[in-house]
Amino acid sequence: MSLRSPMSRKLRLGLVGGGRGGYIGAVHRTAATLDGHWEVVAGALSRNIDVCRASAADWGIPSERAYPDFRAMIAAEPARPDAIDAVAICTTNETHFEIAAACLNAGFHVMCEKPLTLDPTEAWALVDLARTHNAVFAVGHCYSGYPMIRQARAMIARGELGKIRSVVTEYASQYGVEQNYTMPWLDDPERSGPSGVVAGTGTHALHLTEFVTGLRVVELSADLTALVPGHVLEDHATMHLRFDGGARGMLWNTSVALGNENGLSIRVYGETGGLHWRQENPTVLEHFPLKSARRTLTCGGFDTDAASGDWTRLPYGHPEGYQEAYANLYVEFGQAILNGTRSGHLFPTVEDGARGVDFVHAALKSSGQNAAFVPMPAAAKK
Repeated sequence: MSLRSPMSRKLRLGLVGGGRGGYIGAVHRTAATLDGHWEVVAGALSRNIDVCRASAADWGIPSERAYPDFRAMIAAEPARPDAIDAVAICTTNETHFEIAAACLNAGFHVMCEKPLTLDPTEAWALVDLARTHNAVFAVGHCYSGYPMIRQARAMIARGELGKIRSVVTEYASQYGVEQNYTMPWLDDPERSGPSGVVAGTGTHALHLTEFVTGLRVVELSADLTALVPGHVLEDHATMHLRFDGGARGMLWNTSVALGNENGLSIRVYGETGGLHWRQENPTVLEHFPLKSARRTLTCGGFDTDAASGDWTRLPYGHPEGYQEAYANLYVEFGQAILNGTRSGHLFPTVEDGARGVDFVHAALKSSGQNAAFVPMPAAAKK
C-alpha cells in the first residue's frame, strides 16, 4: 500500500478532546483531512460544552454533532446513516483507557494518542478488546510516518548495514526547563500517570528505535530523575538498552535541554554501514557505507526508493514535515479500515502502544532499583 493507493470512499472521523486551547486535536484534524480521505464530522471536543460548540463551529462540524461528552457521541452516532467510522482520542493520559474501551465496544475503530494507558494491564486489555472486535487501532507515534524513516527501515531490512551493532536514540527538548509547564497536567500524576518525560516523549523514542531497526529491546537500565526543582515527575532519563540479537543501545530523553526545540534523532550502526536521521531536518538521511564516501539521501531524491517515495507528496527540495508524517498514518489507518486488514501497513498499532506502556513501567522499575537492568515484559507478547 502507499499514499497513492485508491480509497473506495471517504471516511468519517469523530474527535474526543482537542478543541479550542488544545494543540494535538488540530494536528489530528489537519493530518486526517490532508489527502482528502477523511472528513471530521463529529466531536466531543471539550468538557466545557460552550468550548465544544465553538470549536465545532470553527471546524465546520454541525451543531447537532457537537456532543457534550464521548458517551453521548458513541451512543448517538451508530443510528445515523452517515455515522462516524472511527474515533480519534486527543485527551489527557488518564482518560485514554475508558474512552478507547467504550469506542471499541461500540464498534468504532480507534486512533489514540500516546501513552496508550497509565498501566500495562489496561494497555493489554485494549489489545484484547481490539482483537475481539476486529477493530483497527492506531496509536499516534507519528514519527514513523516520515518518508526518510521508512527509507532507513527498508535499508536496514535489506541488510545494507549488515548486522546491527549499536543504536543511539535521543529525544531532547526544552519544554520542561522551568518549573511551570505550558500544560501543567504533564507534571500531575493524577492526569499524566506515574511518568513524565518518558511517557511523554520517551515512548516515541522507543517506538522509533524498534520501528527503524526491526530489533526489540529485551532489557533496559534506566536512570530517571526530576532535575528542575518543583517537578513531581521525572524530566530527565538516560537509559542503556539491550536488544535481541545482541546489539546495544543508548536512549537519552529529557525536557530540560536548553537549545533543543524538538531534538528527536536516531543513529544506527551495523557491520557495513551507519545511518543518521534528525527530526528537525527530516527530509535528509545520512548513510555511511563501510570504506566508501558518505551518502546524503533526500526525500524524493535520486538515491531513494519506493520505501520513502510511496509516502512523499512533493518533488525533492520541497520540505515535508511533521504534519505530513502524521497524515501518512491516517492514510494507512483508513486503508486498513476499508480493506479489513492491517497486513501490509506500517502504522503504529495498539500492540505498539501497549509495548510503550510496558517500556515506561520497566524504566520506572529499573530506576527504582538504582538503574539495574530489568526485562521488557512485552518482548514475549505478540
